[in-house]
Amino acid sequence: MAILGVDDFKSKIKGGGARPNLFKVTINYPAFADGDVELSSFLVRGAALPESIMSTVVVPFRGRELKVAGVRTFPQWTTQIYNDTDFAVRNALEKWSNAINAHSSNVGLTNPVDYQADLIVEQLDRDETVLKTYNFRGAFPETLSPIELAYDNNDQIEVFDCVWAYQYWEAADTTT
Repeated sequence: MAILGVDDFKSKIKGGGARPNLFKVTINYPAFADGDVELSSFLVRGAALPESIMSTVVVPFRGRELKVAGVRTFPQWTTQIYNDTDFAVRNALEKWSNAINAHSSNVGLTNPVDYQADLIVEQLDRDETVLKTYNFRGAFPETLSPIELAYDNNDQIEVFDCVWAYQYWEAADTTT
């Protein structure tokens, strides 16, 4: 049966719909980075639920193309972070990145277990219950964006991006 009217639509959109501004990101820093997990959860301004890409293998056969599933890839994940006057989150991410490959010596940690950590993004309901959880396994900061400075940037808090590399993500439906 087709949905015909607004009342039908209202009855189908459970909980009034998930809201993109209700989320929490947890950055589980390696011990050497001295990061504050709770502070980071407040200062992450934006993120995304993860993308999933399945490549396609095209097999030519008698003038036709048979498409079969290829390899799953996990593209980078980006978080936008407010910068506080202590630079607490930025400093921890710089420390983490520098431990992987130091600015001055071009050496660093070589065992992935030593520098990779899990990141979590949770979609929240309007009463702050967790609707869905995504765990990014084996993540590390790949890129820290610059913080733009300008005299005309009044009435703004600095924001920077952290682009993460990770091995894969796992989803957990926490409402069932």
